[in-house]
Formats: sequence, structure tokens, C-alpha cells
Amino acid sequence: MIHRRDFCKALAVAPAVLASPALMRSSLAQEVSSIVMISQTGLPYLPMMVMDTLKLVEKHAAKAGLPSLKTEYKSMGGTQSLIDALISGQMNFGVTGVPSLNTLWDKTAGTPQEVRALCAVQSMPFMLVTNRDSIKTLRDFTDKDKIAVPAVKVSSQAICLQMAVAKEFGFDNYAKLDPMTITRSHPEAAISVISKASEVNSHYAVAPFYYYELATPGVHAVLKSYDTLGGPATNGSMIMAKKFYDANPKISAAVYAAVTEANEFINKKPGEAAEIYIKTTNEKRSTQSEMSKFISDPDNIWTTTPQQNMNFAGFMNKVGTMKRLPNSWKDLYMPVAHELPGA
Repeated sequence: MIHRRDFCKALAVAPAVLASPALMRSSLAQEVSSIVMISQTGLPYLPMMVMDTLKLVEKHAAKAGLPSLKTEYKSMGGTQSLIDALISGQMNFGVTGVPSLNTLWDKTAGTPQEVRALCAVQSMPFMLVTNRDSIKTLRDFTDKDKIAVPAVKVSSQAICLQMAVAKEFGFDNYAKLDPMTITRSHPEAAISVISKASEVNSHYAVAPFYYYELATPGVHAVLKSYDTLGGPATNGSMIMAKKFYDANPKISAAVYAAVTEANEFINKKPGEAAEIYIKTTNEKRSTQSEMSKFISDPDNIWTTTPQQNMNFAGFMNKVGTMKRLPNSWKDLYMPVAHELPGA
């Protein structure tokens, strides 16, 4: 399980660990010969799967004069694992939610170990679903309910839930539903909601899990994150150390181009993207046609343009989980992304 104190401890030692030899080697004049990229579980990580399958990073690196770059893709189960990999120097790029990006930037901005995002990976909603008939709005949850999120208090879903609660009950009560949240992976939480066989009766889910849950009799939606945030919002950002970005400009540009091309591929060829997702994840529940419909859902925006970062940052700053407020979203992203029409 991912606990807030462990998350904060990891961030507290980030400056020291990010200076480790594993990442300092990138300060050499010659760019590194291999990189590690980390993602997690679910449809939000489809661009990474496309990048891996089509060897897009290698393609763009070769164009930049680096024909021998090796790219290793790894999948980890949650935010804490990804943060640990970043601060220990075991990864160069990783996809995480906007709140984690904001927190890392807040802890490291202005230091040699600064962490930013290279770009957004997509914009997708979270969907709060439940199998309890009596729950129609946030006001219907009781202390008998359990809402699964990837990490209590610190995950994108947990913070977005706090934002929704603040709107519903008043800002001072933003943490009112926190005691009802419980840390579960998305696959585990979906099984609980669908089977109705555990204490977890609700789940703030990402795709494709909420599609499966909502297709189950007796399960319905309570809230969509886009309603809370006022529109589409970045679900995943490609984070990295600024030191690595500065020392490896060709590789950084190649990864940026690869994410851009992966999203273009998904938008143009959702059927082929669905095939890649099914093969990569060993998906058994959905057909290619069904997965293609999920991918083409208008709510799912395959883009590198950041959206709603400052909305999250403003809330986090107000509740005290982010000490510094960025002047704009550009403070959180590498210069290569500043050309985008972010928000």
C-alpha cells in the first residue's frame, strides 16, 4: 500500500538521491546510450505502449544522430514505485499524474535536481463509480463506504475527489471523504466493485476499468473528474530530471517527438492502437472493436498539450500540500513543450 508518509519521505530525500552517479553520468558531453521509461496500468499509458511497439524513440533518436540508443520500457503498479525509481536513478522518463508532478517540482524547483515534465501524454477523465444504489451524489457516501483510489491523499484521483468535496461541502471540508478512501490498484478495485464481494463498493477509476464497471448491472457513475475540473484535464505527464534534459538534448527531443507521433497514431488508427493495447497488456475482456471504441471516446484526448495543471496546483497550494505556486504551467514543463497551447 502507498502511504502519504512514505511518499513524503521519498520526496524529502529526492535532492540527495537524484545526484547519484546513475543520473550524474548524463552530465558527460556524450549522451547516454540507453534509457529506461516507466508507466503504470491502464489505457492512459497507451502512448507508451505504441512508442514501444513501433520503436518510435529509437526512430527519432536515429534521425538525431543516435542510431544505437536502447530504450527499455517497464511497468510499475503505483505512484510510489515510480517516484522511487526516479529518485534512485533507475529511470529516465516516467508517466505520472499532475499532482505528483506538482509535488516533485515543488520539492526540487531551483535546485540542480529539479524535476519537470517533458510534455503531457494525454487528457482523460477519472470516473467515480459505485455498486451501491443509494449513492447518487457525494452527499450520499457514509462511513460504511470505501472508495478505492491508487493512493490515498496524494494520487490524482484522491486530490480530484478533495476538489469535488470542497465544491460540494465548502472548502474547509475538502477532506470530508478522505476517511472513506482506501488504496487499491485499478485492476483490484474494479474486481471488487464488479464482484460486490469486498468492502470496496466504489472506485475513482481510469479507463478501461470504469468502462467494465459501468457495463456491470447495479454499477453506476457518481462523478466525472471533468465536471470538477471544468473540462478536459491531463491524466498523465512525462516526468524527468532537468539535469538529464540539459545533458541529453537529442534524446529528450526524440522522446518528445515519439510521444507526439504515438498520439497522432492513436488518433488516426484507433483500431491498430487497440490491437497494441490488447497485445501489450494481455487483455482478455475486450475485443479489438470494443477497445477501439474506448480509445475513440470523445472524453479521451490523445495530446501532448498540458491541460488543467494550474487548477490542481492552485488547490494544492491552498490546502498546503504545495508550498510554491508556479507562475504558469510552463514552470512545470521543459522548454520544448512551451510552444504548446497549454493551460
